[in-house]
Amino acid sequence: MLHLFFVDYVFFMELCKLMITNKSILLSTAYLPPVHYFAIMAKAGNVFIEQYETYSKQTYRNRCEIYSANGKIPLAIPVHKPSGNHTITKDIIVSNHEKWQLLHWRAIKTAYANSPFFLYYQDELEPFFREKVSGLLDFNTKLMGAILDMIGLKIKIDYTADFVMEPDEVLDYRWKITPKKMFDEFPAKGYYQSFNEKHGFIPNLSIIDLLFHLGPETGDYLRG
Repeated sequence: MLHLFFVDYVFFMELCKLMITNKSILLSTAYLPPVHYFAIMAKAGNVFIEQYETYSKQTYRNRCEIYSANGKIPLAIPVHKPSGNHTITKDIIVSNHEKWQLLHWRAIKTAYANSPFFLYYQDELEPFFREKVSGLLDFNTKLMGAILDMIGLKIKIDYTADFVMEPDEVLDYRWKITPKKMFDEFPAKGYYQSFNEKHGFIPNLSIIDLLFHLGPETGDYLRG
């Protein structure tokens, strides 16, 4: 029975890879997105980021999750919606009244200072938490581009030209990747995390959790 389960799991994983490989995918914007967000990108052909949707709260669009000594903690960017609940994603403004960049970088540094590769990447990441930020979409995209470079993934990212509820010829992940529910299409593979002994393995945290622990092997993990 165990052998049969393993075979089924392997088949499921290979089927998932086959379904997405070289396909165009549609994603929401995301702040330091979770590992499975990047796993999807690593296998895709073309990547489109939605910019004309009505902005959704309590999603990865303005928040990420990291692993601290106290377990999983969220980091959220405060935002302003110029048109209230009708504001589309490309018009979302980052609120700089709060010192969120300073607080986020302190939290990241505290959580990962002792991880194997934090020192290797910190100089490339820290400027994003010092320089003034205006639009959320632009900030997320530039930060994600920097992380893709660190990982060594060459992925062309385009924005949507308009909003389409049910797009054709593209795999739509805009509302599938959310902190509110598990994402089952790409079951997480375990890797070493600094606080494993205290809290166990926590899957699908922000990509920086994977990057700070696996370093140059991050790309192989995502493509595997």
